[in-house]
Amino acid sequence: MGTNWKLLIWGALLWLSCLTAWAQYDSLIQQADRLLNYKAYGRAIEAYAELLTDHDKQLSAAQKSAIQGHLAFAYQQVGDSQKAERYYLEAIASSPNEDAQQVLEYAKTLAGNGKFQESQKQYERYLQLKDKQPARSPAMAPVTGPRKEAIRYRLEYLDLNSKGEEFSPAFYRDGLVYVAGQKGGATIETMGGGGSGYLDLFYVPNRNNLKVASLINADGSSTKVTDNRPKSRQTVGEDSYSRPTANDSRTVPNFKDGISISEGLGYDGPKDDPVRRFSRTINTKYHEGPATFSRDGLRIIFTRNNHNNGRTSKSAEGVTKLKLYTAVQQNGAWSAIEELPFNSDEYSVGHPTLSQDEQWLYFASDMPGGLGGTDLYVSRYTNGQWGRPVNMGATINTKGNELFPFIDEAGNLYFASDGRKGLGGLDIFVAGLTNGQSVRYVEHLNAPINSAQDDFGLITDGNRGGGYFSSNRRDGNDDIYRFVRESSLFGCRDLTIRVYDTNTEQPLDSVNVLIKAKGEGKPDRTLMSDANGFLRICLEGSNSFTFQASRDGYITSTVGFTTRSLTDDQPSRLEIGLIKPTVAVDTIAVSGNNLVLTATPLTHSRIHGVIMGARDRKPIEGVTVRIRNECDRSQREYVTGPDGKYMFDVIEGCDYTLVASKPAFGTNTNRIKRLPKKTKPKEVSADLRMLSVGDVVTIDNIYYDMDHSSLREDAARELDKVVATMRKYPSLIIEIRSHTDSRGDADRNKVLSLQRAKAVAAYLASKGISRKRMATLGMGESQLVNNCTDDVICTEAEHQRNRRTEFRVVEIK
Repeated sequence: MGTNWKLLIWGALLWLSCLTAWAQYDSLIQQADRLLNYKAYGRAIEAYAELLTDHDKQLSAAQKSAIQGHLAFAYQQVGDSQKAERYYLEAIASSPNEDAQQVLEYAKTLAGNGKFQESQKQYERYLQLKDKQPARSPAMAPVTGPRKEAIRYRLEYLDLNSKGEEFSPAFYRDGLVYVAGQKGGATIETMGGGGSGYLDLFYVPNRNNLKVASLINADGSSTKVTDNRPKSRQTVGEDSYSRPTANDSRTVPNFKDGISISEGLGYDGPKDDPVRRFSRTINTKYHEGPATFSRDGLRIIFTRNNHNNGRTSKSAEGVTKLKLYTAVQQNGAWSAIEELPFNSDEYSVGHPTLSQDEQWLYFASDMPGGLGGTDLYVSRYTNGQWGRPVNMGATINTKGNELFPFIDEAGNLYFASDGRKGLGGLDIFVAGLTNGQSVRYVEHLNAPINSAQDDFGLITDGNRGGGYFSSNRRDGNDDIYRFVRESSLFGCRDLTIRVYDTNTEQPLDSVNVLIKAKGEGKPDRTLMSDANGFLRICLEGSNSFTFQASRDGYITSTVGFTTRSLTDDQPSRLEIGLIKPTVAVDTIAVSGNNLVLTATPLTHSRIHGVIMGARDRKPIEGVTVRIRNECDRSQREYVTGPDGKYMFDVIEGCDYTLVASKPAFGTNTNRIKRLPKKTKPKEVSADLRMLSVGDVVTIDNIYYDMDHSSLREDAARELDKVVATMRKYPSLIIEIRSHTDSRGDADRNKVLSLQRAKAVAAYLASKGISRKRMATLGMGESQLVNNCTDDVICTEAEHQRNRRTEFRVVEIK
C-alpha cells in the first residue's frame, strides 16, 4: 500500500511537471503566432526558432510542421527567400499529412528563387492534392484580414467614351493609350466567332484634361455632368495614306475556349485636346492592343494578330492567333517591330504589362499546360532576352479565364478573372507579389470597381489612389472609367512607433505605451517597446488616438494621431521622444556652515559626518559608506559603528561621490564638489539621512482648498522634492496618504482624501515616476494632527495643518 502511494505521488508530480512544460511551450507558440499576426516578423522568427531548438522533442509532428511553415512565411516577409525555401521543405517533410497549401507556398518560393522546373513539379503536386480534397467553391488566396469598413471610390464616366467600344487603357507619358473599335470587334472570342469590327490603339496626350460626363459616387448614386458624346469618329487604319500591308486581311483573333470581350476605340476628347491616332506603323487593319510601355516611353510591347514582315500565319486549325510584338521609338516614330521569342502559331499570347524595373513581363495565354481557358504567365528579362514563360500558378490561375494583367510600381498585380467568386462576369482582383513571382495573397476588389457585368483592364498607382478600368456595365458597351479612392485602402492602418531618448537619440526599450481610441466601446491597449525601441500596431480607420509613453526615470509623453481622411495607405511612423529630467543629486559644498576648524593643523583635507535615520535622526550602525575619486575613479569604503560616524581624507581639485547603503534602507548618493587647489587643508562635515521601510515623511506645504482635490499651484515645488527623492532611490516604493480636516461628512472626506492622493500620484507619474512604485490611500479625517475635531472651534490655519499629504516607505529593494 505504501509503495503504491509513493508511485501515485511520483506520477502526480511527473504529470504536473509535464503539464508545466506543455504550458510553457504552448504559451511560446501562442506568443510566436501573435507576433506573426502583428507582422513583427523578426521577433516571430526568434520565437519560432527557439521552439524548434529548445522544445523540438515536445512538439508533435503536426505542431512542428505548422511552426516550420510559419517560420518560412516570416522569412519570406523579411526577404530571405532561401531560408523560406528551406523551412517550407522541412515543413512538408515533417507533416504527418501532406498539406496542399504548404506545397503551394513551397512552389511559389521555388519560383521566386529561380528554380522553375522544381517549382512546376510542386505546382503539379499541389494540384494533385487539391483534386483529392472535397469539392468546394474556388478558393481565395490568403488575405490580410477582414475589413472593418468598405473602401469608398468615386467613379467618373469619361466624356470621350462613344457608342463604340473603349477598354484596356495603359499609362503613356502624361496620357493614356487604349484599345478601341466598332461594335462587334473582339480580342477574345469563342472558336469560330467574330465580327466585322477591328481594334486599334488610340492616344489621349493629357489624361488630366479628360472631361467627365457623369459621376458615380461612393454610395452608388450618379450625377450627370454633361452629355456630349460624339456621334462618330475616325478609326486609325481607315486612313488613305497608310500603305497596304500583309496584315490588311481580316482575320478574327481568339483564345481557345476563351470568352467574348468586346473591344473598342477611345475617348473622343474635347476640341482642344482631341483623341489622336497612336502610330501609323503600329496600327494596321488588324487587331492591335492592349499594350504596355517602358518607363521612359521609348519601348512598346503590344498585342497584334499573327502577322509580321509581310507573312500571315495560322494555327493547324486555321485560326490566326494573337502574338506579342515589341518596337522602339526613334525620331518620333515606332520602328524595329519584332516578335517576342515565346510566340506560337498554335496558341495566343497577349495583354502584356511590364514591371517597374522592366525585368518582368506578365501576359495572358492559352498555351498548353495551363490550368484553365487562359492563364497568366510571367517571363524574366535576363542576358538581353526574355526567358521561358512560367505559369503564375494555382494561387492566381483557375479553371476559368485570367486576363488583362497590370503590375503597379509597388509590385501589386491586378488582373481580371471569371474563374473566381465575384460579383458577375469578369471581376478585377489584385495579388501581392514577392520577388516578381511569389504570390502572397489574392484579393477581390469590391463594388463599385466590380459590378454584375464585365470589369477588367484596371491600371493604377502603387497606393490605388486613383486610376482607370474598363467595364460594360453601361448599355453593354465597353467603356473606360476613372476612379478616385476616397477612403483608406485597408481596414486598419499599420503604424510603427519608435520611442527614444531625446538627449542621446538612443532607442528606449520596455517603454509602456498606453493607446486610447476615441469613441464608445474602444478599450485602451498597452504595448511595450522592443529592444530597438519599436512597437507596431494596426489602427482602425477614421478614428483619433492618443499615445501615452511612460518609463521610470523619464517624463511621461503624450502624443496624438488620427487616421481620419488618410488615403495614401503607406505604413505610418510615429516617433515619441522621452525627456530624462535632471536627476537631483545632493551636493555637499564648502561653506561657512560645514567648514570645521580643527585645533591641530591638518595635513590633508577631510570629509566626515554622521549617518542617521531620516525620521528619528538617530545614528545608524553598520552602514557601508563608499567614496569615489572622480579624477582617478579610485574607491574606498568605511562601515559605521554605533555612533554612525564616518571619515575620509580627500584631495583638493577633485570631485567625489559619496554613497551610503545598508539593507532595508534606501541608498543615499551625494556629490562632493572639489575643493580648490593650492588652499590650506579643510575639514568638511556632511551628515547623511537614510530612509528605511516604514518611515512616514510629511510633504510640507501640500495643501488643498476646502472640499477640493485638485492640486494648488504652490504644491508643485514641494512635490518636485518627492520626485527627486524617488529618482534618488530608484527601488523605493511608497504609499501616498492624504488627510482632510474634520469639517464635513466623514464618508465624503474619505473619498475626497483618496482623490487628493491620486492627484499627487498623477503629478509624480507625469514626471516619469512609474505608477507601479506608488499606492494611494485616503485617510479622511481619521488622523488629525491637532485637537480640531468636530464641534471644536479652530482657526483656518489649524484646519489647514490637517489637510496634508505624506508618503510612507513601503519597500526598498
